Amino acid sequence: MGSLGSAQLSFSVALPWRHPPPQSKSSLQIQCALTKQGQRFLTKLAANAGDPSVANKLISKFLSSSPKSTALTTLSYLLSPHTTHPHLSSLALPLYSKITEASWFEWNPKLVAALVALLDKQGRHSQSEALISETISKLGARERELAQFHCQLVESHSKLSSKRGFDRAYTYLYQLLQNSSSVYVKRRAFESMVGGLCAMDRPREADDLIEEMRVKGLKASVFEFRSVVYGYGRLGMFEEMLKIVDQMEKQGFGDDTICSNMILSSYGAHNELAAMAMWLRKMKGSSVPFSIRTYNSVLNSCPTIMAMLQEPKAVPCSVEELTGILDGDEALVVKELVGSAVVDEAMMWDSTEAKLDLHGMHLGSAYLVMLEWFEAMRCRFDCGEYVVPAEVVVVCGLGKHSSVRGESPVKDLVKEMMRRMESPMRIDRKNVGCFIAKGRAVKDWLC
Repeated sequence: MGSLGSAQLSFSVALPWRHPPPQSKSSLQIQCALTKQGQRFLTKLAANAGDPSVANKLISKFLSSSPKSTALTTLSYLLSPHTTHPHLSSLALPLYSKITEASWFEWNPKLVAALVALLDKQGRHSQSEALISETISKLGARERELAQFHCQLVESHSKLSSKRGFDRAYTYLYQLLQNSSSVYVKRRAFESMVGGLCAMDRPREADDLIEEMRVKGLKASVFEFRSVVYGYGRLGMFEEMLKIVDQMEKQGFGDDTICSNMILSSYGAHNELAAMAMWLRKMKGSSVPFSIRTYNSVLNSCPTIMAMLQEPKAVPCSVEELTGILDGDEALVVKELVGSAVVDEAMMWDSTEAKLDLHGMHLGSAYLVMLEWFEAMRCRFDCGEYVVPAEVVVVCGLGKHSSVRGESPVKDLVKEMMRRMESPMRIDRKNVGCFIAKGRAVKDWLC
């Protein structure tokens, strides 16, 4: 990496329920989790980004005192399109260069592909091309590994919506797809090309590629079909989306939860709540199970619920009360969700403990699941068929995956609901990400 590491870099450092604030696309993305050490490092870098010599000293000091996992996590964070420090992204190359000098360093083509895509997006084409040339030279004639690298390039460029870099990597893969005799190489290239086109908002080209490859004897897998379904759906091209769903059924893939969640998310992104309710009914009719992601996709798109949750002190504390407040299509989608197996699957019950785990649930999902859980617990206690557990636990988590690390909106919501309902459940002193109470006390409270 010698010459790259010493390259000169430039641095740049009324009723609220009815009108929810708009959510940006980036706010819904899962971000790379930084360690506290990584956060402190980036804070110092941000304060000294205008001085390359100081920045380089900070990088060297950080790497000399950091374990491998912290260094790589921090680099991945800078390479991520969802980083909250985009003004520091120009430092990804010198950080990578220093990492390559570490004794623990192992060359990683996926990391290189992400760095190439970032440099290309920044207009630093000579540096990105140098990395590509170095990689091709390193891999030599190993066709599988070359294919994997260019697949990762396609995926990395598409995440950054970088047309120039994407088109170049796509062209290489297309030629490989046409000329390779390896079934593995053809399949892997096909998968990345279709997924990349859809991520670049070019689902029609992906659709055409599937047909072209079908004629040549390479059939699409469920992955390619799902990519095109979601590609059309995100753009609001619902007629085309449903045509692909029909093709999937004819190919024997049928309806499944993953594809249905993509469809629900697409409808929700375009405020098509009536279509969302119809699809939920279709899932029920076809015995397609709901999942936590189903709840997330649907409830993130319910404007009244999401607005209410901005002020949890006033949220309804029963399913009946909630559905009485909701109007029209929003009430319909909630009614379709209620009573699914999702709550039962999130529960564990035996003589020692009854536990509800809210991990993976967005705020709207956690809210509705809590309302359903209150009713489910009451029914189990009343029917007499379940033993009263020694303890009842609700697991909320510590906010490690929240947009603000360490702050848990779900925990805050549950705490407020428990307070308003005068619940005996309190934050567990041994695990502050949980609420806990004696089983008998919870039964007396609910019944």
